[in-house]
Amino acid sequence: MADYKAPLRDMRFVLNEVFQVSRLWAQLPALAEVVDEETANAILEEAGKITAGMIAPLNRASDEEGCTWNNHEVRTPAGFLEAYKAYAEGGWVGVGGDPQFGGMGMPKVISAQVEEMVNSSSLSFGLYPMLTAGACLSLNAHASEELKQAYLPNMYAGVWAGSMCLTEPHAGTDLGIIRTKAEPQADGSYKVSGTKIFITGGEHDLTENIIHLVLAKLPDAPTGPKGISLFLVPKFMVNADGSLGERNAVSCGSIEHKMGIKASSTCVMNFDGATGYIIDAPNRGLAAMFTMMNYERLGVGIQGLSTGERSYQSAIDYARERIQSRAPTGAVAKDKAADPIIVHPDVRRMLLTMKAFNEGGRAFSSYVALQLDTAKYSEDEAIRKRAEELVALLTPVAKAFLTDLGLETTIHGQQVFGGHGYVREWGQEQLVRDCRITQIYEGTNGIQALDLVGRKIVGSGGAFCRHFTEEVRAFASEEALAEEFQAPLLEAVDILEMQTQALLERARVNPNEIGAASVEYLHLFGYTAYAYMWARMARVAQGKEEQDDFYASKLGTARFYFARLLPRIHSLNASVSAGSDSLYLLAAEQF
Repeated sequence: MADYKAPLRDMRFVLNEVFQVSRLWAQLPALAEVVDEETANAILEEAGKITAGMIAPLNRASDEEGCTWNNHEVRTPAGFLEAYKAYAEGGWVGVGGDPQFGGMGMPKVISAQVEEMVNSSSLSFGLYPMLTAGACLSLNAHASEELKQAYLPNMYAGVWAGSMCLTEPHAGTDLGIIRTKAEPQADGSYKVSGTKIFITGGEHDLTENIIHLVLAKLPDAPTGPKGISLFLVPKFMVNADGSLGERNAVSCGSIEHKMGIKASSTCVMNFDGATGYIIDAPNRGLAAMFTMMNYERLGVGIQGLSTGERSYQSAIDYARERIQSRAPTGAVAKDKAADPIIVHPDVRRMLLTMKAFNEGGRAFSSYVALQLDTAKYSEDEAIRKRAEELVALLTPVAKAFLTDLGLETTIHGQQVFGGHGYVREWGQEQLVRDCRITQIYEGTNGIQALDLVGRKIVGSGGAFCRHFTEEVRAFASEEALAEEFQAPLLEAVDILEMQTQALLERARVNPNEIGAASVEYLHLFGYTAYAYMWARMARVAQGKEEQDDFYASKLGTARFYFARLLPRIHSLNASVSAGSDSLYLLAAEQF
């Protein structure tokens, strides 16, 4: 596998030239005090150094070694402990954390770039700080001041880790049927009992303590999702002076043997009357959990982008060096026995598809992160409300579309290598295996599509979508955008708006229409959103292509996206229009 190089030039282009983030920060007093363009650039430079220099070299060997479980304890692969310690000491676990408790306080649009770098370096490694950051989000938003003071500083510092314990053997997506119980105690604590599965980072040797956030039900809880509460359950109890006390009644029963992310410990966690503390009020666990879900689901989408970026970097290096056959138009490398495979049309198709998806995905994930920042920090109620509704709309698209395209991208990268892509030593097959989970956890992509269509489109009567389409139309009408991008972008928006309205009408008559159309509709939305991103990037690059190869590359890739990838919306349009009837032509026994 080629050495990983953080794509800092492209990140700076997206942040500073396309979105001009420093202008937004200047309008948000809470951010103006902590970040500017110079600070952001310095942070990204340092993150690029540690991820490429210390974490990326571990990826291949850690996949071979994996995590090991013995007598309820988990050992991570060689090098992880040292790398994690360096990562934590650099402040990277708390890069987006509240400065009041020791975090850096960076906006999401900056922490999103750091997430991409660490996950490109090693998706398995990146999961440990990601789960801690997610747990911190929920604690900071919903826990008592006492709990925040006791736990957040060490979690932001990376001295303690966090986990989210949601799934149970019988309850995946349907959290309303969980069985884990929490019994109230006289001292205000609770005794938590139950089993959770698929818990990322539930047990490991990277930190001295692990703080589990556990969904459970009180004895008098109402049935269904409204009866879920959230509890903080530490691996080791924390004394009044902040030191660690006795081991809590929580243990790792086993770890999963998985297709990918083998250096990430995926645990079965047993809570046997473990001491826990309620977060927020009783029966408000889902609200506390969903505080972190928008951030975490964007983070999972970025994981898809990250694996695609790592695969592309390896594939482009290989395509420039591997010689096979001659170019269709005649010899290019006349001093060699054959030409580099990058001369062949099909290899170029795969490489450009990877490049277009990666760079489009980087812009789109940054765009969603900007909406999160606006929703969190804006002091204008109308602006904040619009951003919140855009976040609600775009989060399922970001999670599902970025990861679906991430898998396609890693498969293209594997294919560029041919037979070498199928054997382990080159690392491309690992990226395919690692990326695959991103379409499944944090809510499967089918569930994301149902959320988009059922809750965000139908649930808002199309209002959330209008925020987006009106913005795209306003941009496309600007004179600075070339016709070659303007016309197809407006056509894509027309199709998206037409299908949105049609779905609203069909869903009133037949509830099956939502699920039947949801995945294809999400992809139609995704390709349109990427077209908007590529149009914005092309507008910045126009007129600069003769000065700098970077801008020439941007324009060329934008033209490829509009010519070869955006047209996929037409087949998606036909699938969405087909409705649900064909899905119900077979009885269950006829399958």
